[in-house]
Amino acid sequence: MERKYFGTDGIRGQVGEFPILPDFVLKLGWAAGKVLSSGRGGKVLIGKDTRISGYMFESALEAGLSAAGKDTLLLGPMPTPAIAYLTRTLRADAGIVISASHNPYEDNGIKFFSADGLKLPDAVELEIEATLELPMTMVPSRHLGKATRVKDAAGRYVEFCKSTFPRGMDLKGVKIVVDCANGATYQVAIDVFSELGAEVIAIGNQPNGLNINVNCGSTHPEALQQRVLKEQADLGIALDGDGDRLIMVDHQGNLVDGDEILYIIANYQHSQSRIAGVVGTLMSNLGLEQALARQGIALYRANVGDRYVIAAMLERNWLLGGESSGHIIALNHITTGDGIIAALQVLAAMISSGNSLQTLRSGMEKLPQVMINVAISGARQMSQHPELQQAVTHEEGRLQQRGRILLRPSGTEPLLRVMVEGEDAAEIHATAERLAELVRLLGKPL
Repeated sequence: MERKYFGTDGIRGQVGEFPILPDFVLKLGWAAGKVLSSGRGGKVLIGKDTRISGYMFESALEAGLSAAGKDTLLLGPMPTPAIAYLTRTLRADAGIVISASHNPYEDNGIKFFSADGLKLPDAVELEIEATLELPMTMVPSRHLGKATRVKDAAGRYVEFCKSTFPRGMDLKGVKIVVDCANGATYQVAIDVFSELGAEVIAIGNQPNGLNINVNCGSTHPEALQQRVLKEQADLGIALDGDGDRLIMVDHQGNLVDGDEILYIIANYQHSQSRIAGVVGTLMSNLGLEQALARQGIALYRANVGDRYVIAAMLERNWLLGGESSGHIIALNHITTGDGIIAALQVLAAMISSGNSLQTLRSGMEKLPQVMINVAISGARQMSQHPELQQAVTHEEGRLQQRGRILLRPSGTEPLLRVMVEGEDAAEIHATAERLAELVRLLGKPL
């Protein structure tokens, strides 16, 4: 069944436009409380990032959950992976995150974790959507849920993050610039790295409700690159608004993206205890696949979206996966993407090997990649058009083994993404343009 409200990562949109309205979120809290309860009572965690609308939606969710008879534990501003971790350790029925991740403050969203700290299966999301269609009822007054604020939530998560760093190893003598995107990591990230001994220069750590992700964080790392050079730091760490993405900067100011981070961590883990494989996505650079293959490590490509990466990891019993955007999942430590923990794994690789970030990433050569977004109605159907498929087969023959082609309909916009990557930049640009032009000719441009 097609989902009505849930996208690839919860429910998200512009504040003030349906469904990101307080009355809908109130009922969503009630519906989630009904579906995610194993019986009367139980508790649900609520965390949020720093955008101003989080206060409003926190109150709405709390009221809806109370009406369903669920107690709530309020965590305040906390990274998304912290909610996943605390949901498990505090034995809650579910965790709810109020965040729109890397989007601007005008947007917000609601996403859920199960009692195991995992994203909800499609079937559970469909059940919540079905419950939303029912009239809202309320448990008897004596069974209404209560709300409690968890005062030590940040400290619990900081200690957990530090526990994922190898014992006997510290960050003394390492100078790091950390960009918190004026988001949910603005306190805990600084504490984690500094308590492990690093000299930390913090930027993007003054949230005001409106400046989350504004010219900072993993989607805008330019300020971080400049600051790393100015401070002559060993590296830079850029997190996104809710702390589940990581982009890094080496000591010369060069960006290190999710594919390169995944390669570095995979190599490090492989040197500690051999690993069979890593899960990437359809968008993972071919250079990552080639570099891993040289180390005897397989790459499996899942659909785009961290929930699909995690599902593939669980299916294969592999412990490492991620996306080019910087979602890195280390299942031996946590059940979802975690920017702080991923950064700690890279730092452990640096200290263990004695090499700089620049040296560690040099074993992977990214192949040129071109993406053309074609605005078109019926993008999913167009991706399967026989004439377009025939053209893709023809172009793949021209590329031979020097590249690959991917047609991917956007999950949120009326776009067909035409992606081509390969060894020859001019060749893949020409290939992408030919295919994009064919899409425009065959379809109905918007």
